[in-house]
Amino acid sequence: QVQLVESGGGLVQAGGSLRLSCAASGNILRINAMGWYRQAPGKQREWVATITSDGSTNVADSVKGRFAISRDNSKTTVYLQMNSLKPEDTAVYYCTADFRYSISRDWGQGTQVTVSS
Repeated sequence: QVQLVESGGGLVQAGGSLRLSCAASGNILRINAMGWYRQAPGKQREWVATITSDGSTNVADSVKGRFAISRDNSKTTVYLQMNSLKPEDTAVYYCTADFRYSISRDWGQGTQVTVSS
């Protein structure tokens, strides 16, 4: 329903920062919420953060105080600001979009974040 393109991943030392971006295109008017998930090697995919259409945000306890989700005024780009990164934050980070009146969820292709110790 929408196309999601992530960017901003890379290699960073522990304690450093990265900002991920997710640009949405297509049927964006139906988006109800956007978010970020991550999947580390050998682990299940886990939820990281969500921002709803009214601007409400929520982040997982594991990243609270270090990560923040935001968006631009056009509501077509969502950001994940990641500070005080730890090696355990190493994962592929995926952007998601949820839709009104639908249980479907679109996913981006993912962007790799690697935090070295």
